[in-house]
Amino acid sequence: MAGLFSKNPKEPKEKNTLQKRKELRKLVKQKQYDDALKLGLEILQKAPYEQNVLFIVGGIYYMRNQYQTALPYFEKALDIGAYDVEVLTLKANSHYFLGEPKKALACCEKIKEIDPKNKAVAELLSKLK
Repeated sequence: MAGLFSKNPKEPKEKNTLQKRKELRKLVKQKQYDDALKLGLEILQKAPYEQNVLFIVGGIYYMRNQYQTALPYFEKALDIGAYDVEVLTLKANSHYFLGEPKKALACCEKIKEIDPKNKAVAELLSKLK
């Protein structure tokens, strides 16, 4: 029976996820991408709306030139934070490398709305034209 001062059963899970996110950032910093990817996917199974984890997992796939695999992670991260310029930039570049200039251009337009002086977008736009 739960009393007035009993612990919330969600607490350990939240601490566990927080701890795993810290570990994930540490692995990325150490460039241990295989382990980071494994841990990131594990975190997303339990907490599918962790925007930073979605970004990291998508980013690892992006660095491995697995653009098609990276895109769903970027899209889900953008569902949570639609104005994240870093995610939009990687998504735009992924579309560019996949030969999808219209989709890349749409991402660039959104970035320009948010950050008109963004240099990465200017570079990509020059490649698209």
